[in-house]
Amino acid sequence: MADNPRLESLRRRVQQDPSSIAFAQLAEECRRAGQLQEAVDVCSGGLEIHPAYHSARVTLGRAFLELNQFEQAQHELEQVLKSAPENLAAIRGLAEAHQRQGALPQALTQYRAALALARHDPDLEQIVNDLARRVEEPAPAATIALSREPIVEPATEVSSSPLAAVPSVEDDAVQRGKARGLATVAALEQWLDAVHVARAQLCA
Repeated sequence: MADNPRLESLRRRVQQDPSSIAFAQLAEECRRAGQLQEAVDVCSGGLEIHPAYHSARVTLGRAFLELNQFEQAQHELEQVLKSAPENLAAIRGLAEAHQRQGALPQALTQYRAALALARHDPDLEQIVNDLARRVEEPAPAATIALSREPIVEPATEVSSSPLAAVPSVEDDAVQRGKARGLATVAALEQWLDAVHVARAQLCA
């Protein structure tokens, strides 16, 4: 598809005057048109002449971001923020770079900084709320492992207790019952022996 007239006009302008600050506009138009590598090349060349042109460096950072070249994107956007810490476009670009790399806490910090500058921005508010839920939700309570062995109190031996040597009332009753039983058995045995002797005398 043919380039739009504005893009062609900017190209001719930069070609005619390589030192023109129009390079920043050309690079941004290339980025928006999806011609990312051209945006990078145009920005890189122009920033060699105009290194303090922050909007061009932001365009370069965003072009790197869309090319998934995250380290280069972060480098360019951080360079902007060193000189212009309230540059909203650079803050949002850096936040997106962190988010796309999975560094959600860092992304949340940058998005909150952006929201502080652009209060009541519904898109930023939604992003901050979503990230906050993902980053700051409480960790699940630790569960007790099923394999953990229960703590069992050691059994106390009966002999270790000072009360073990003291017979209970129940033990005394049992012992007395046994003694009476043995005496009864002995008396019966004596009676049977006497019966046997008397029968032997009668038969004699």
